[in-house]
Order: sequence, then C-alpha cells, then structure tokens
Amino acid sequence: MTRPALSSHSRFSQRVRRRFESQLHLLPPGVPDPASMAQTFAALQASGFDAGSALRTTRQLVVERLLCLDCDEQAPLQQVTQAMTELAEFALNIALSEAQQMLDQTHGSPHTAEGQRARLWIVGMGKLGARELNVSSDIDLIYIYDQDGDTTGDALGRGRISNQEYFAKAVRAIFALIGDTTEHGFVFRVDLALRPNGNSGPPAVSLGALEEYLHVQGREWERFAWLKSRVVAPLGREDRGSAQALRSVVLPFVFRRYLDYNVFDSLRVLHRQIREHAGRRSAGRPERANDVKLSRGGIREIEFIVQLLQVVRGGQFPELRTRPTLAALPRLAKAGLMPQKTAEALAEAYLFLRRVEHRIQYLDDQQTHVLPTQDHDLDWIASTLGYATSYQLLHQLDMHRELVAREFDALLGGGVDKECKGCNGGKSGAAAPDFDELLEQLPGDFRARIATWREHPRVLALREDSRARLMRLIARTAQWIVEGKVTEEAAVRLADWIEPLLRRESYLALLLERPNVHERLLRLLGAARWPARYLLLHPGVIDELASADMLDERFSAADFEHELDHRRASLAGTGEDDDETLLNLLRRAHHAEVFRTLARDVEGRLSVEEVADDLSALADAVLRVTTRWCWDRLKTRHRETPQFAIIAYGKLGGKELGYGSDLDIVFVYADEDDRAPEVYANLVRKLINWLTVKTGEGDLYEIDTALRPNGNSGLLVTSFDAYANYQQQRGSNTAWTWEHQAMTRARFCLGDDVLRQRFDAIRKAVISAPRNADDLKLEINTMRERVRAAHPVKGEKFDVKHSPGGMIDVEFVMQYLVLSESALHPELMDNAGNIALLDRAEALGLLPAGVGHAAASAYRELRRVQHRARLNEEPTQVIMPELQAQRDAVLVLWRTVFDAKILEPESVTCATGV
Repeated sequence: MTRPALSSHSRFSQRVRRRFESQLHLLPPGVPDPASMAQTFAALQASGFDAGSALRTTRQLVVERLLCLDCDEQAPLQQVTQAMTELAEFALNIALSEAQQMLDQTHGSPHTAEGQRARLWIVGMGKLGARELNVSSDIDLIYIYDQDGDTTGDALGRGRISNQEYFAKAVRAIFALIGDTTEHGFVFRVDLALRPNGNSGPPAVSLGALEEYLHVQGREWERFAWLKSRVVAPLGREDRGSAQALRSVVLPFVFRRYLDYNVFDSLRVLHRQIREHAGRRSAGRPERANDVKLSRGGIREIEFIVQLLQVVRGGQFPELRTRPTLAALPRLAKAGLMPQKTAEALAEAYLFLRRVEHRIQYLDDQQTHVLPTQDHDLDWIASTLGYATSYQLLHQLDMHRELVAREFDALLGGGVDKECKGCNGGKSGAAAPDFDELLEQLPGDFRARIATWREHPRVLALREDSRARLMRLIARTAQWIVEGKVTEEAAVRLADWIEPLLRRESYLALLLERPNVHERLLRLLGAARWPARYLLLHPGVIDELASADMLDERFSAADFEHELDHRRASLAGTGEDDDETLLNLLRRAHHAEVFRTLARDVEGRLSVEEVADDLSALADAVLRVTTRWCWDRLKTRHRETPQFAIIAYGKLGGKELGYGSDLDIVFVYADEDDRAPEVYANLVRKLINWLTVKTGEGDLYEIDTALRPNGNSGLLVTSFDAYANYQQQRGSNTAWTWEHQAMTRARFCLGDDVLRQRFDAIRKAVISAPRNADDLKLEINTMRERVRAAHPVKGEKFDVKHSPGGMIDVEFVMQYLVLSESALHPELMDNAGNIALLDRAEALGLLPAGVGHAAASAYRELRRVQHRARLNEEPTQVIMPELQAQRDAVLVLWRTVFDAKILEPESVTCATGV
C-alpha cells in the first residue's frame, strides 16, 4: 500500500484540492515562475474569472505547488522564497496596471510640471524586498510617486484631481485586488505601516516628501526597514531607470558616511519592544513562547545581527550592501566582521528556522510562526524535515536558537567581557556617573584634564545620552588605570584625542560598544604620541582595532587591491562610482592599512624593516589601483591597457618608506601612437591629482617628480627611449652624478614585464658604466658636504641621520661602492637595501672584515632610533655617548672607503633636526 504524500496532511492543501480541483491542472508542472504564473492567470481569465479572482486562484495554486515541492521533494528554501517573491511581483504589477487603467478612464493620467506622466513606484520592504518571502507572509509596501501635479481629466476634461489623490485611489484599488479576502481567498495580506508617518501618513507620498521625511524625521529603526527596500512594481526597463532617483534618496539615509555605532541603542530598544510584545502575547499561553521568528534565538535575531553590521559598516564598505540575509552573511565574514564559522552557523540556523516556519504556515495558511501544540502536527513537521520524531526536531531547534541568541547577546550586549566590572557595555539603560563624583575618582593629571570639560562648549553641547556615554567612557578608563591595564598618560591622550571629535557622537558609541577597541586604543595612545595625531586626522580607522587577529597579520597587496576593485564594482552597481566617491574610497582603505601597520608597529609586532616593507608595498598597491582607475576614466585613452610605467626612487625605491613619506617617482611610457604624449600627460596629471588632492577623507601621498629627466624643468612624463638616453649619457642632455646615485635605489614599481625588463637593463647599464673612481669619490664627497651644510647640528648633539657617522654617511658609501664596483661585482646591482649590500660588500672583499657588518648593525640601530623618535614626536638628535658605538662604526666605514677626514661634531656650529 502506497503511503500518502506528506503534503496531504496540510489542511490548507486539502482545502485547495477540494475547492480548486478543476483548476489545479492550469499551473504547468515544475517550480512556479513568472511565465507559468502568467499562463495560469491568462487561462483563468479566459475561463471567465475577473482579474482579482484570477490572481487569488493563481496564488492558491502556486502555494499548493510549493507545499508539494517543499514537503514531498525537499525543494531548496531559495526556490520556495524566490517563487513567492515572483508571485508577489507578478500580482502587484497586474494590480497596478488594472488600477491605472481604471483611474485613467475617470481622471486622466497624472502629469508632472514638465508634462511627463508621473510615475508610481511600489516599494517592497522586508522579505519581499530581499526576495525571501514566506509562503504565508504579508507584504510590507510603501507607495512613492515621483512628482506632484494634476491629472489631465477624462476625454471631456472632467474629473481632474491632484496626483496625490490619484495615487491614493490607486493604492486603494491595488489593495482591493491583492489584499481583500473573497470566496477565492486572498493574494497577499498587505501592510502599509512602514510608510512615512506610519498609519497616520498618506497612502502614497511624493519622492520630495519622502526625502524631507527621511532627512528630518527618519528614525534609526527605519534605516533597517529601508535596507531591504526594492522597487517591485512596475518592473519595466524604463521604470527601473527612473527609480534611480529613489535609490539616491534612500542610500544616504540607510548607509552613513562614517562608521555609525549609534544604531546599537536603537536596535536594542526595537528588539526589547519586540520581545516584550512576544512576552505579552505568550502570557498565560506558554505554547506561544515557541515562536521561531520572534522568540529568543529566532529568525528576527539573525536578521538583526546581519542588518546591524550592514548599517554600521555599509557606508564605507559598499560590498556589504545586499538585501538577502543568506547573501550578506558570507560578505560579513569576508569583511572580517564575524568569524567564518559563525557566519556558517548562523546561515545553517537561518535555513533551518525558515524551513520550520514554512511548515507551520503550510498547515492552515495562517501568518503564524508558533510551533503547533497538537502532537500529530508537530510530528508531521518533523517528518517533512527528515526527523524520525518530534523530539529530534525540538532538540535541533533548541541548538540553533541557543547559538543565535548567544551571538545576538554578544553583539548587542556591547561585546562586554564578563571580567570588565562596571563597564556597562553600550547598554542605554546604564546610569552615568555624576561629573563631580567622577572627577573625585580620577588620578591627578587625568583629573586635571577632564576638569577642563566642566565648561567646555563641545561637552555642554552634547545631548544628554551622549554626555552620559562620555562619562561612562571616562569612568571605565579610570577603572582600567586603577587595574593597571592602561597608563594615566594614555588616558590623558585619549581625552586630547576625543575632545575635538565630540560632535561626531558615533565615536563615543563605538568605544562604549566595543570595550576591546577602547582598551587597544588606550594602549596605542600610551605607546607613542604620533598615533594620536594620525587618529585625529582619520578617527574612523579605530574600528580596525576590533579585529582580534589584526595585530598578527601582515599587509597583503593582493587582498588590498581585490577588495578595492570589489568595492568599486559594488558602487558601480548602484551608480555611485563618481570621482569623489572613489577618491574617498581609496583614502579610507589607505588610512586603514597605514593604521593597521602602525598598531602592529607600536605593539612591537613588526621590526623597523618590516614596517618599511609594508608601507612601501602599500604605496605600490595604491599606485597600481589608482593608475588603473584613472586610465579607465580617462576620456582620451586610445588603448585598453596603457603602455606606461612608474619608476620609484628614494625611500619608496629602496623600500624604506616611513609614515607620511612622500613618493619620489618618475613616469615613462613606451607607446608609438602619435597621441601618446598627450594621452599619458593627461593620465599623469589625473593620477597626481587623485593621489594628492585633499578631500573630506584627507589625501594619499605627496608626490615628488624632481628626479625625472631635467628635473622640474623637464616633461612630467617622458618616453622610455628619452629616459634611457638621458640616463645612459647619450646625446647632449644627460644625467648628473647625483642622478646616478639616485639610480642605485631606483625600482620598477608599475608596468608590464616588457617594460620592467627594459628598465632593469637601463638601470644595470647606468650602475655598471665605467667611471673614474677618484672623480666619483670627489663628487660624492662634495655632495655629502652639501647635504651636511643644509642640515647643520648644534653643539654636542648627534643627529642620527645627518651628523658625521649618521645614516646619510652609510647611504653615500653604498652609492659609491655600487657605482664604482658593480661592473666587477654584479652582486651589488640588486636594490637589496643598505644593510644587505654592506654585508655583500664585505663578503666580496671590498671592505675589511667586520667593517661592513658593524656598519650594517649600526645602520639598523640608527634607523630604529630615528623611527621611535618620530613616532613619539621627539628630536632625532641625542647627546653622546649615547649611540657612540654606532657612530664610530659608521665613521670607520666612511674613512675606510673615502680615506678622508670627516668633520668632527665639535667643529660644527649650527643645528637642525629631521
């Protein structure tokens, strides 16, 4: 005996099969899609059904089919939700067309001031907007029309009404076709409560009115609602294009320019209201506590987790802007906002809960999310999901809900560690200490600094909730000082840093919500002075401290470029990839990477050489991305890929870049096209502008092109042939010795392999060219004296860079050895850095045993001292005998190579610092 199909247990399916037995065959086999729905609708109309009845019947047939596919054949969740979404779109487009035809006959068409037909957009919110509609869900709609105006009237000019009246009538007509229940059932339950001003607002609002409402009255919770918004009718190509104006109003409301942690409190309030409502509903009805959507650990909490992270970060990271929950989770993991395993677990829980929810609704076609109390219904749900018993189902349900609740509480609980007594996280209900009481708890210097806030205009101007946040933040900082977690100096620097930023209250919210970020920030500020200055210029980067793994990572150029290109593509998809947006995108990404390196640096995770390597690799990556984007947007470009290269000199060439270093670069091209000189000149001007222009996010780099052929009087970009002739002393216009010195640190940093090989050949030829050693020694010695004269040092101090025995002496010695000895010793040609080259020179016998190695060690220590001094904004000059051993090692190196007396410090009479 054949067992009945599982779907036959559904009381809804039983009703449909009895009531519409003669129509069931009208829906073609397989998963319903718009084509099969249209075919069914047309067949029903042909058999005498009016539009409303045909839509209602089509809906019954579609849901019955999905029930069979889901329960009998285990159809994927996405197939079911996609079909329900397409059913809603199909029905709304039919209803909109019917309503407009009817109203046009009576009132004429609505028109704008320009004489064009005014357009109405039906905006689907929630699961409809995200294309993840339930089988028995209501649909949240907002009706927006583009412009106010009047209708044209009927054929006789009668019946003219305003556009607002026309569209209000359209809303009612659409509801009659979609939402009214008749003997054929209903199509969808319709909810308009999300529209501006809720149920007290007009049924349809103009785009201008919507923009004003969102700007003036829009509440934080509405940002979550609009996150999933999408125009669902009309769906014509022309209509999709015109709806771009709506997108430009909604996007800035949902996604703010800066990281926005203020939304945490709003979501807490909203979630508390939902839980309280669910609690009231289940009071005296314990079975209602098993609500798979609204109860603790339910579907809504997964959606809140995802939407919260999207709203907080989506303004700066456009790749997070996606509507479906399951599509957003892997993006959040990829962006480092949650562990990959957590994203996978939440996705698994979401799939499970949604499938349970569908089965609850299949039973009676009711909009409910509560597990049934009848054993046979619960057993049926278990069996359709592949469980042998309802116990197994409930056990799995509990596991998923516990995981979801734990992740939700961790996020909205402010990420507070249980050992952080009195931190209060970011919870809005936590009492803030009184200002005077707080001062009494603070240690001396910190108390004096905070006391200045008593009458400070920025503090007095804070809203009450923001002032409370500030007081809780200071109280937490004071607690950590007592516990020895942070220093008082760090706390004072925190006050110095946050004071100018008090008007941007989201930073208070961020630090309060993320105690780990607050603590890491204090450690960073306590380690050196320069980080505070950088953070004042780019405060948004502090969110990078939230990543627990960030300190153990290193910069990856490939990942950096991929993420930027991905974000640009995301912006292009929404029409936001204008120049200003891309400029700011580049700057935010660059500042974040610099800050990551800075944090690793002051925490002692990177050596000075590793810091320089990462900063140099970052500059190379920025040059590649910016050049690519500029070329793509260059109106005069004449080929798909530019025949163009960038040569790095100086610190970038030697991979010794520091924080705030400018870029010494030269631009060349190898393109025989007649238009090439003008095209590449336009490219370089655009590129330099993109790198140097200051936007609201700051700038990227200062650019120095003085090392190009003929210096500042030469062309901004030159052909490769002209560059080669200049460097290789061909013709009357040739390079000076100091330019050949610079070539020892030159490096090819952008361009294809063919151009790279050409440059390497030029560099090799220049470096290994025959030279008179005595003349070269004299010229380099003369250049050294000029540099020293330009950077004099007072008294007994030793400047780690410019004093005799300083870093400059090491660099000039190596330039001499490379230019004079590379022809015989090609090992010196590599741009390997001064430390490695000194060891090579000693190994080759060009330096006495121990001299090169000692100088290399001295150079490394001098770089470290210079680096730490700059981080702490201190002079790079020390008083002897500090660094005496390092100075002596470098002086021995200089005298060994140049056999010349170096000016002793006591004979120098002027001062400078670097």
